[in-house]
Amino acid sequence: MFQSSEISVAVLRPYLAIHLSELGELVSIEKFSTGQSNPTYKAKFTTRDCVIRSKPPGQLLKSAHQVDREFKVMTALRNSSVPVPRMLHLADDSASPIGRSFFVMDFLDGRIFWNPVISNTNFNERGLLYNEMADILADLHKLIPNQIGLEEFGRPGNYFFRQTSRWSEQYKQSASIINPDMVYLADWLLDNMPDEDGQISLVHGDYRLDNMIFSADEPKVIALLDWELATLGHPFADVAYQCMQWRLPYDSGMRGLGGIERNDLGIPTESEYVSRYCERRSISFPDNWSFFLIFSYFKFAAILEGVVRRAVDGNGSNPEIAKTYAAVIPIAVDQAMSLVRH
Repeated sequence: MFQSSEISVAVLRPYLAIHLSELGELVSIEKFSTGQSNPTYKAKFTTRDCVIRSKPPGQLLKSAHQVDREFKVMTALRNSSVPVPRMLHLADDSASPIGRSFFVMDFLDGRIFWNPVISNTNFNERGLLYNEMADILADLHKLIPNQIGLEEFGRPGNYFFRQTSRWSEQYKQSASIINPDMVYLADWLLDNMPDEDGQISLVHGDYRLDNMIFSADEPKVIALLDWELATLGHPFADVAYQCMQWRLPYDSGMRGLGGIERNDLGIPTESEYVSRYCERRSISFPDNWSFFLIFSYFKFAAILEGVVRRAVDGNGSNPEIAKTYAAVIPIAVDQAMSLVRH
């Protein structure tokens, strides 16, 4: 689970002794081997364990790896219906002893499921786990941003237009060879923007099974993690992004649910999952569902291209996994193009 640390205990210990003296002395830091964006570490103090999450080293894409935004949104959610770890400290670039921003939060011990089949549980619990995911997502989207201090957490204007433009630009900056289908998808999205329907919420941006910690003894989410892509936007972006990932083939390296008979495992179908989410929000099943899925595939491929680029440049969090992700990009693009054609 862990690999060697890139952060020196000797460098961090004096700083944390001043800013988090209540934790006692920093004893050790171990880097989590999982994750591809912001390096994350388990930090052992004399009183308890915590988590440190930092920007990666090296040259970064504009607007990427903003750990200060993660810190802000999780701080705002602390007393909400969406469970998050308790935030303890944020060090910005200028004050950080490691030369880049990082934050410290509580370590929560629970279950993380890396495989959507969730083979280490039973038929009944799988259904409950998936229902819990749908419910937490609906609860997130029911929050009113200006009631939790996040009214300025996103820019005004059409969310999908802004996001398509953003990920198109980041893709072009990351890709060593431009895939013409990605250019086509960007143009298609811009030409097929849905009408504004007034829905705006806090969106997670990377809502998926392995970004959640579940209780050790019940199908309950105790923490939703990895808020790097969070902003104010359209809630269906989160729903479609999760469903898009489950459409990927199981053997793709991303372990989607494509080709898996869900009912045999107690896992809801896509329609059942989305319907439960909509029922909890008291809304109808979204129109133009294909647009939201195509947008999600486009965004996902652009994100993976950035992961691969960081690995090539030598500042990836996990270069070996990045190789697997490189093989997934054309699969995601092909599935998006199939939806465009149909």
